[in-house]
Amino acid sequence: MKLFELTLELEKTLDELKEYYLTHERPKNKRDMAFFEYVKDRTNPIFIKIDLWFELASKFVQNREINVHPSQIQSTEENYKLILLHSYYVDVRKKRYMELFQSISYVFDLVKKDINKYN
Repeated sequence: MKLFELTLELEKTLDELKEYYLTHERPKNKRDMAFFEYVKDRTNPIFIKIDLWFELASKFVQNREINVHPSQIQSTEENYKLILLHSYYVDVRKKRYMELFQSISYVFDLVKKDINKYN
């Protein structure tokens, strides 16, 4: 999968995660195994995509003169993984959640612009 398409796909998923965060209550019991399995099933494919995105994006920023710094790619990967879990467990304040969301969206936009500049 190409970096641009993967970025678009992860952006769409990010919007869906935000919607889930905003419309669901925190789980009554965070240690509930059924809920854990539900979250695991929902998030595993996304974690795989994030890892792939990180790999592709890291190679992309290392090989070109672009606006995105490698540390931004690293932070975005970490932030996405955080927001992925926060979306289901609803265990972070809305302000912090939105800061993570905006940070990820900003880097995704930079990556897409840089890809378009070189294609």
